[in-house]
Amino acid sequence: MPGLRQSVLETIRMIGNRSGCHQMPERSFFYKGKQFPVCARCTGVIIGQSVALLIGMFKDISFRKTFLCLAIMGVDWGLQEIRIKESTNFRRLITGVLGGFGFYSILVGILKKCIYINSKNMKRS
Repeated sequence: MPGLRQSVLETIRMIGNRSGCHQMPERSFFYKGKQFPVCARCTGVIIGQSVALLIGMFKDISFRKTFLCLAIMGVDWGLQEIRIKESTNFRRLITGVLGGFGFYSILVGILKKCIYINSKNMKRS
């Protein structure tokens, strides 16, 4: 089992790296001395995306809310990037959750509209 767990973590680390995660140790969480396979912000993004998928199946999320979630993450990233305010891992996690939620909420909304339009067209045929 430890070999399988290590293999899964390495796969997640590889996917994170190819997705653009820098995986910097100082911007990552550690558990029992082991670094998470993705940074704090990407950890939050994954959590936010998962929550958006679950909520999006049952509820429509307004564009205003999704834009606000994305904007908060963008502002935090921007302030850090231009060195106005250094972010913390906790703040990166929270803004990552918001950004992941906002982005996937938009995707889920588009997917639901496509399915609705397609099902409407199929009924006419």
